[in-house]
Amino acid sequence: MNKTFCVVGSLNMDMVTRVSRFPAPGETISGISFKMFPGGKGANQAVALGRLGANVEMIGAIGDDVLGSGYRDILRNEKIGVKGLAVMSGIETGTASIEVTVSGQNHIIIVAGANDTVDAAYVERCRPVIENSDMLLLQLEVPIEANIAAARIAKAKNIPVMLDPAPAKPLPNELLSLVSYLTPNETEAAILSGVDTSTEDGIREAARALIKSGVGTVVMKAGKRGAYLVVGNEIRRFPTIDVKVVDTVAAGDSFNAGLAFALGANKNIEESIRFANAVGALSTTKEGAQVAMPTFAEADALLKASR
Repeated sequence: MNKTFCVVGSLNMDMVTRVSRFPAPGETISGISFKMFPGGKGANQAVALGRLGANVEMIGAIGDDVLGSGYRDILRNEKIGVKGLAVMSGIETGTASIEVTVSGQNHIIIVAGANDTVDAAYVERCRPVIENSDMLLLQLEVPIEANIAAARIAKAKNIPVMLDPAPAKPLPNELLSLVSYLTPNETEAAILSGVDTSTEDGIREAARALIKSGVGTVVMKAGKRGAYLVVGNEIRRFPTIDVKVVDTVAAGDSFNAGLAFALGANKNIEESIRFANAVGALSTTKEGAQVAMPTFAEADALLKASR
C-alpha cells in the first residue's frame, strides 16, 4: 500500500497486572503477573496500521524520561514516522495502569503526562504531516482542541477523518461535523447521542442522531456481538470472529486500524468492517497492546478461514 496514514494521539506506557478477579473497593488482592508494554490509543492505532503494511506518521508527545526514550526506539523499530513526535522537557511520558482478569476483561487508569501538551498550536506546527497523508485517525486521549485543529486541516484538503471517541465524553458538534467515520462502542455512542444503545433499535437511533450531528458514517463496535453499520433506516450487523481471547486491551484500536487500512485500500465499507473484525479479533489472542497487533497476512488468513 502506497497510501500514508497520519495518527494524532496519545503514547502511553502500559503497566499491566494480571489478576484472577477485580478487587472490591478497599480490598487488596494478590496479582498473577506484572509486565510493561507500549500503548496509548494513538500509538496503538499507528503500530497496528504499520503491522498491516501501511505507511504511518505519528503526531504526539512523550516525556524526556526513560519511558519516552524507550518509546521512540519502539516506534522506529515498527517503522512509524516520527516527524510529528515531540519530546517534552520536564514532563513525564503518559502511563496507563491496567488490570486484566483471567477472562480477558480489563480496567484502565490513564495519567496523560506529555499527551496533554498536544494542543492546537502544536498540531498547526505539524500541518505538513497531516496534509501529506491520505487519512487522518483521531482518538480522545489528547486535548479536544488538538483533534479539532487536525480535523480542520484534513477537511480543508478533503482528507478523510476517522475518530474513535474514546475515552467516552461529550463532543462539540464542530468536531463531529468534521468526521468522515465515527467508530464508537455502545457506551460511547450512548454518551454522544443520549440514546440507550442496549438494543438494535437503540443502536440505529443513536447512529442516526450522530449522523444528524454531521458525522459521515457511523460504525459501532459492539464487543462479542461484532460491529454495526447504520445506513438510513437499515442496520447491518457484522458478527465477530471467534478466537481464544487472552487480553482485550487495544482490540478497539486494532479494529480502527483494520477499518482504516481496508478503506485506504479502496475496499467498500462492508468489506472494510469484516477485515477490521479480523484484525480486532487477532489482537485479543496475545497479551499486551501493540505486541498483539497482527500482520496483514495473519488478518487476511483469519478472514478467509471464517467465511
